[in-house]
This record gives sequence, structure tokens and C-alpha cells, in this order.
Amino acid sequence: MTSIAYPTFKCQSPGASQAVGKCRIYPEDLCKIEFRSIVQKNIEQANVDVEDKETKDANKKLRKKYMKEGVGMAKKLLMETLNLDVSIVDVEIYVNPEDIIDSDGCLAACLLDAGCHAIVTDGSSSKACDIAKIPRDRLVSHFEVADSASEIMEAIREAASFSSVISIEFSSATVETLQNVLQQQTKEFDIVIQIHPQTITDNVEQLASTVGTVLSVCKDGHGAMTLIDPSPSQVGLSYAACMRTDRPDGLFTTVVCNRSGEALGLVYSSKESIVAALECGRGVYYSRSRNGLWRKGDTSGHYQILHRLDVDCDSDALRFTVTQRGDPPAFCHLNTLTCWGEPRGLRHLEQTLSDRLQSAPEGSYTKRLFDDPELLRDKLVEEAQELSEANDKVHVAEELADVLYFAMTKAIKAGISIDDAVAELDRRTRKVTRRKGDSKAFRIAAGNEILNKEE
Repeated sequence: MTSIAYPTFKCQSPGASQAVGKCRIYPEDLCKIEFRSIVQKNIEQANVDVEDKETKDANKKLRKKYMKEGVGMAKKLLMETLNLDVSIVDVEIYVNPEDIIDSDGCLAACLLDAGCHAIVTDGSSSKACDIAKIPRDRLVSHFEVADSASEIMEAIREAASFSSVISIEFSSATVETLQNVLQQQTKEFDIVIQIHPQTITDNVEQLASTVGTVLSVCKDGHGAMTLIDPSPSQVGLSYAACMRTDRPDGLFTTVVCNRSGEALGLVYSSKESIVAALECGRGVYYSRSRNGLWRKGDTSGHYQILHRLDVDCDSDALRFTVTQRGDPPAFCHLNTLTCWGEPRGLRHLEQTLSDRLQSAPEGSYTKRLFDDPELLRDKLVEEAQELSEANDKVHVAEELADVLYFAMTKAIKAGISIDDAVAELDRRTRKVTRRKGDSKAFRIAAGNEILNKEE
């Protein structure tokens, strides 16, 4: 892991700069009215009395209703209003400690369930940190200081019992001071420095150099810096300053992958191409043959939507996670998805089903499924039931393959890709509220009715 610089959005809306993989937002400043309505919904949820014996059952349903409404409102704010991709970007959200206390911790759980990676709150409010009732690695304790953190070290040690990350915002500081603060990290907590770029310098190149110098004291990805309302140039060059390369041309080896982690191709990036990618939210690289920037798809139409950048463990290689577009979606100049030929497994199945949806040969069973929703539904239920009863490894694998075929047929018919499902799975990993997960009797009955109906 590599310690990096990432953006904090206080006054400017999040843009493609979120693709550095992490960002911090202040919703009270960005969209106050919408955020306050979410806070109020969670306070309403917290105030529902579930202890009274006479109203307990009804109020439990009401509390659950408010919880679902709150999460829905929070998802809308994050993914629509702020256009954040919470399934792949680690979003830290600042919450006033009073709102956590007034909502009895419901607000913290709501925002994590909606896709946020971590709650950031005032580290001096131990009451809020305690009431939040969320895992320690999902809570960031934040402090604001002038030019030294020495006077808050005791408070930091206390906050570390609730949080695995301590955030310190400086209004002014020297490079030496910032390095000394980062060296206060222990195995118990990491430190993130939050600072306005202008506090360091107005010169973009000097800013990047300073960020790289400050973070050079961090080891194995412990510690980071977050820049308040940076430009794409500021965050991009600062991000690149955390990397190293032994190539004479100064380029970074870059692996391009899709949302499932499948490698599409190998390219090269420069500092300038990283900035360009963050400016437009697309796959932009450095072409050695053209000796300049290469924005993928400008000529071929096979463009890429950029989701995330990652630096490898040695800090000398990049990974671009993208969605490949085009007709067909092709990264390679040979018109294949990857530079390693035709895909296999699920990706091959997805491609074949997509082809069948557009043009199926005579007698195609897949076309029959596309044209007969009831048949497709019945086969999904039938194969799921067979999978549930399979015992040995070979049989389970065979039935799983059947379920995947029919499930992918359903998905392709609905316009859903493997990457869409991956994004949904990744969003679900953010949740902290868990359901009991009991089976639903009415669903079992409906399935039995399908299985037992006469031919």
C-alpha cells in the first residue's frame, strides 16, 4: 500500500477527482437543505419508542420504515446530487457530533448503509464517538489546530479508542511539523493531515513536491494527506508525487482493468495524463508512439469511463479501473475486449448472450428464453431448486453453471452487466445494518407452485 493525497470537498462539488480512490465531503456546506432532511429523518427514527409493550410491534415497523427512507434519501444525496460512485470510491463524510447524538447513532449507520466508507466527526466529542456505535475502522476522529498538534495529543490518544484513523486539519504548518505529526502514528491508529493547498503554496508543482516529501515518512500505506477543494492539477500531481519510477522517461506502468478486476491491457501514464484523466473522468494515458497524451476512444469510439486509480504496493505501477465502452466494448485495436484475445467463463457467457439478444440463430434456446419471460422465470426457479439440493462438488458446480446461465440471460434481457452486479455487491459491503436473513414463506410457496405446476 502507498500513502496518497486525496481531495476533500467543502465548497466545490465532487468531480472526477474522486477517482483517486478516496474523498472526503462536508454535506452541510455542499447541500445543506437536503442533508438536514436526512438528519431529521434519522432523529425521527431514533425517537420511535420500541419499548412500550402495547405499541412495540407497530413502532418496530415504523422505525424500520424511517430507516429505509433515511437510507434512500442518503443514497440519492450521495449518488445523484453529489454524483459519487460509492461502490468503488471510499467516501468519508463529515457529520456534526450533535447530529450523531440527537439521532442516537442512527445517522452514522444510515450514511454507512447508503455507501459511505467512514464517518468523520469532531474527535473531542467522545460522547458522539461512543453513541455512533459503528466499527472502529469506520470512524475518523477529526481535530483542527493552528500549527502544532502537541496540545491535542492526549485527546488524540483518547479518540483512538473509538477510531482507527485520526484526522488533523492545520491552518498553517511547516513540512517538518507535518512529518513529525505523521510519525506519531502507532499500530493503533493512522493519521491523516487535512490542509488547504494554498496553506502550503500557490504553485502546483511545489505543492506536489511538498506533499510527496511529507508523505515520504509514511510506511506501508499508513498515513495520508487530504487537500481541501483542490483542482484536478493539484490533486493529480500530488497523487503522482507519491509514486516513483525507475524508467528514464519518467512514465508509470499502468494496468487497465474493468470493475471485475479483469486486465484489459497494459499502457503507460505520465503525471500529465493522470491530471488529464481526473479532469475529464475518462481513460487518458501517455502514448509512446505519439509522444503525447492519448485519450482512449477519441478516434475509435471505444472510450472508457474512469472509476478509480490505485497505486501498487511498491509505488511504481498504476491500475486504472474503467468501464469500457464502444460497439462492441473493445480495448484492443483488434476489436476484442482485452489485449489477450477472447474472454472466457462468465465474461464469455455475457458476450455470447449479448450477441444472441441482437441476432440469434434459428432455433436458439437463448432467444426462446428472451422471448418468453414466464419460461425464463420457471427455469430460474427450477435450477435454483436443483442447486439447493446438489450435494457433491461436481453436481454443485454443474447446477451453479446452470443457474449462472439463466441468471445472466435474465440480466442481459434487463440491460444489466456483470460489472453492474459487481458494483451492487461492492455497495453492500459498506453496510453496517444487518437483517436476520430468514426465509420468506410466501416466496417459498410461490416457488413451490411453479415447481409443481403441470406441464
